[in-house]
Amino acid sequence: MEIIQLHNNEIYDGATTVKMELMIHRASPELTKGRRPAMVVFPGGGYQFTSDREAEPIASAYFAEGYNTFTVRYITGERAKVANPLLDAAAAIAHIRLNAEKYCVDPDKIAVIGFSAGGHLAGFIATQWHLPFVSEKLGVNSELCKPNAAILSYPVVTQNVPTHEGSFNYLLGFERDDALNHMGNLDENVDERTCPCFIWHTATDEAVPVANSLAFARALTDNKIPCEMHIFPEGRHGLSRANAETAPDWGTELYIKPYIARWMEWSIKWLEHTLFDGQLKMKIFE
Repeated sequence: MEIIQLHNNEIYDGATTVKMELMIHRASPELTKGRRPAMVVFPGGGYQFTSDREAEPIASAYFAEGYNTFTVRYITGERAKVANPLLDAAAAIAHIRLNAEKYCVDPDKIAVIGFSAGGHLAGFIATQWHLPFVSEKLGVNSELCKPNAAILSYPVVTQNVPTHEGSFNYLLGFERDDALNHMGNLDENVDERTCPCFIWHTATDEAVPVANSLAFARALTDNKIPCEMHIFPEGRHGLSRANAETAPDWGTELYIKPYIARWMEWSIKWLEHTLFDGQLKMKIFE
């Protein structure tokens, strides 16, 4: 794994501390020579930290499926206020596109995936990549920042339904006006510029109620944005891959759920349909 500094200058306080972890398939005459799709990973953590359980294990799973992966350790805590994580997400996607040849990535096949607050960030960049201040701060064309597909895993989405207030407090501040709330409510920002989305959640999630995913799916379908959603009947928050690899020591039996772990396979099939028109990736690479 290679780790790089995402920002070269302090576009906000703490920007130069943000790192991105790269898993890049090496070139080999025995393997496909074509450009690969990219997966950009946003771990969860309530905008207070980035969870290791939703970082490398996720990146390695998509890497094994042929993706070059990029895990963004976006800004968290007191310096995450308002839109700094959005700038990190946009900078990551733009960096990958600008270095597509170096990373052997197809610039038209860059997907993002996020979990919980990271799911909010995936939805944030999916719905608001085009905001003028993003391109102005980064000094790039807005189109470079647009994801081609987004996967939202038990995401924080909106304050219009019961939600995880802590994530919004860390992102937007404890005292905020209607404009800030509107920016943070993803369901209010879906339009024709939003990329196709895959969503999964559990009906019994107490930390981030499933109403968040339902609200986002409603906004997507109202705006005729292609989407796929899976709601599992039971399961706690923070399941990650729902297998032994991502189960924490403090509650293994609660985090290993083979029934729910199917979401990974389904997301890969969805990506093949969304990014490759349903064809197998290897056929595209040949």
